[in-house]
Amino acid sequence: MKSNREHWNAIFSESDDSKLGWYENDASKTIELLDIIQEIKGLTVFLPGAGTSVLIEQLINRGAELVLNDISIEALNKVKERLQGKCNKIHWLCQDISLPIAEAIPNVDVWIDRAVLHFLTDENDINGYFNNVESKLKVGGYVIFAEFSKKGASKCAGLTLHRYSIEELSERLNSSFRLVSSFDYTFINPNGDSRPYVYGLYKRVK
Repeated sequence: MKSNREHWNAIFSESDDSKLGWYENDASKTIELLDIIQEIKGLTVFLPGAGTSVLIEQLINRGAELVLNDISIEALNKVKERLQGKCNKIHWLCQDISLPIAEAIPNVDVWIDRAVLHFLTDENDINGYFNNVESKLKVGGYVIFAEFSKKGASKCAGLTLHRYSIEELSERLNSSFRLVSSFDYTFINPNGDSRPYVYGLYKRVK
């Protein structure tokens, strides 16, 4: 059986981005929550499981500094090629997001998870992920989640998922975070299949 790193490297090296089951040609639902926050120019934004998302350019155009994380070096290399040096305010982090993040990576103002958390199914990995959120997100900062909802598919990219409700996300973040906004959204993927998501925006208050 392939490791997760090998699994994702194979996917990103063998597939056109537009053919991937989670491909979106815009990130309007995420932007909808970002617009609640504030002006993000000059803020540092962390994208765990960034993949090859079009959100990257949208954040750059808004003046954000980025930490781009993915377990797949193939995904990050695709993004580097796509950007062609257009932005030098990027920290590149190729690792499993459930593992501790190096102190050299700066603390961030906004953490945006677009469908990576739900790939973590082991409780230790999930706890490691949320430890990273707490260790890297500044007090007063925001976290955005977009995960498969309880009504969503049980698998994606051939992997079993841990699906979420807004109640579980809130519980795992604990009292350090306040829910600002949430909604359900059904994404129609490139294959025409419905993928129910739950979106949530939280502010770190302590």
